[in-house]
Parts: sequence; structure tokens; C-alpha cells
Amino acid sequence: MSAYKQFLASDIIVTPFEVNKRFSFEGAAALTGSTVGIDRYLGKNINLIPFLSGSNPTTGQITPQDQQLVYESIKLLYYSNYLNTTSSFGAQPTTSSLIPGYDVEGDVIVGPTSSQGRYYNYLQTDITFQKYFPTGSDSTIGVISIPTGVFGNYIQPNSFSWIAPSGSITDDGEGNLIFTSTGQICGNIFYSHGIAVITSDSSPQGDTYGTARYGSSLYGVSDSVIVENFVTSSNVTCSFSSSLTIYETQYKCTINENEYNFTLNPSVSSGSVPYSSSIGTFYTPGQYLNSWATGSDFSPYITTVGLYDNDQNLLAVGKLSQPLLTSPTTDTTILINMDR
Repeated sequence: MSAYKQFLASDIIVTPFEVNKRFSFEGAAALTGSTVGIDRYLGKNINLIPFLSGSNPTTGQITPQDQQLVYESIKLLYYSNYLNTTSSFGAQPTTSSLIPGYDVEGDVIVGPTSSQGRYYNYLQTDITFQKYFPTGSDSTIGVISIPTGVFGNYIQPNSFSWIAPSGSITDDGEGNLIFTSTGQICGNIFYSHGIAVITSDSSPQGDTYGTARYGSSLYGVSDSVIVENFVTSSNVTCSFSSSLTIYETQYKCTINENEYNFTLNPSVSSGSVPYSSSIGTFYTPGQYLNSWATGSDFSPYITTVGLYDNDQNLLAVGKLSQPLLTSPTTDTTILINMDR
């Protein structure tokens, strides 16, 4: 049997706290497995006019996508305000670009010229941010997409690493992707979206001998080749730390000194109470107490606390590590913590 008591708003406390976990996946099969789902895309500025859906090459190992659509989507979401190729790695257009005659190819304002903010490009830092995005014909970008079920709320800054036969890439904690070998910026990572975009701007190697590839080194290759080698290789390792907010709910179950001072356990009853009348003796079931339960010092023990909804449907059960004796002189408080 059970005894019920209504919670007050002050009895429930919800506390958020952040947990982190490190992941490392090696090989193409590990990335695209059903429990991981990390996909890789190539985006290409094909510039076909008119655009015909399905006429372009596709990309992606889990969900095929049109290469031109990948390119245009990334440009619109993350780089539409940073298409100035006349400065190193791009810079946000200045007010002079709003003056007719100042807009040139590679310095394009997106959106109404009266708009000061234009599109929101999900900046990862408040410091001066550098973004390079290739806009030439057949320019290629690489996109690494990590599902939210793996990275949680966001990827922790300074934790991302992508290792391929042609080199390795890490993030600098400010949203930039860096060639490990040279320290040069080669793209951007958007921590809260689980998206890493490799745009490249120079070879990860310092040598420039033709366009050949020797072993694990690249010599003088184009940005497109660099991107393709990093993104499409089957021998890759992807590592990062996820961050997830978990909410702990604490329920304060307070038993006042005048509450629950008698047990509902049927074992305290001998079964029935006899009483007599003019026509004989009758019995009332379940009302006759054993002698050991009738003393003034008798108090029940609490072993289990259940949480119910308004319709008295049992939602959760909490078991005490040991039976708790109720007190007839002081209040008793049981704290129940639940994480979700």
C-alpha cells in the first residue's frame, strides 16, 4: 500500500551541469558506421546556368548530396559576408562596399544594401575573424559533418583533429582550422553545428615541385587536390571532445513529524477484529493489530519512495540503501536526484 503527498514548487530544483567526452574514430568504416554517422562532402563551384537538379556529380558516403548545392549552402550559411578575396583569408565588407561602383568581383555584398548586419554567419569568436572562401570556377571545398547525437551541444574548442595521409588538421579554439605542419589557416570549424569546412589557401607542405604526390607528402598541388585528399581518403582519423548539458532534478520529500507515523504494511494486522451483537459474533477483516504495533514507541520504517503523476501513475522508484525510521518529534527529508 502507498501514502501520497503533493510536491510544492519549492520542493523541486532543476540544476544544469555540463559533461564532456572524448571521441576518436579511425578509418572510413568507423566514421560512417550506424552508431557514428560522420559524413564527408565535397562542394564544388560548378556554375552551371541554369542549374538542373541531379545533373551535377554527387558527394557524401552516407547521404548523397549535389556538389554544387553543398558549395552554395556552405557559402550562404557561413561565408556570405566574407567574400572579399582581395585581402588575406577574407575580411568582412566595409561600408565603402555599400557605395555604388565599389562592389567588384570577390567583394560582394549579400542582402539589401541598406542592411548593416546582412546575413548571420555564425561567428565563433569576438576577435577579428579571418575567413577564406574560394569563389573561382570549379573551386572545391571539403565539409566534415558530425551528427548532433555524437557532439552533443557543441564540439569543445581546441579538441578537433583530422588526420589523413596528406597531413593533419586541428582547430585553434577560435573557429579556425590549421595545417599542423605549417600553422596556416585552411578552413573553419563551427563548434555548435558540428561542421568543419576545409577551404585551403596553400599547400600543407612548403615545397613546390610540380603537382606530384610522393608518399604522404604533397608538392605544389592545387587547393582542390588538397581538399579532396583530406576529405575523401579512407585512411583518416577524426578526434574531438563533445559537450553535453545534463539536467539534474532534485525532489525534496519532506515528512512532517505528525505524518506517516503508522505503517500501511498489512503484516501488522492479525487479519480481523471480532465484535459481538445480539445475533452473534462478527469479524471486520484487516483491522486487528498485533500487540507489538500498539505501543506508543512504535514507528514504521521507510524503504521506498515512488514518484507519481497527477493520475497516480508510477513514474519512478527510489530505493533507500537501508530502511529509514520515521521520527514522531522532528521532520524527515528524503532527497531524490534524477539525471536526464
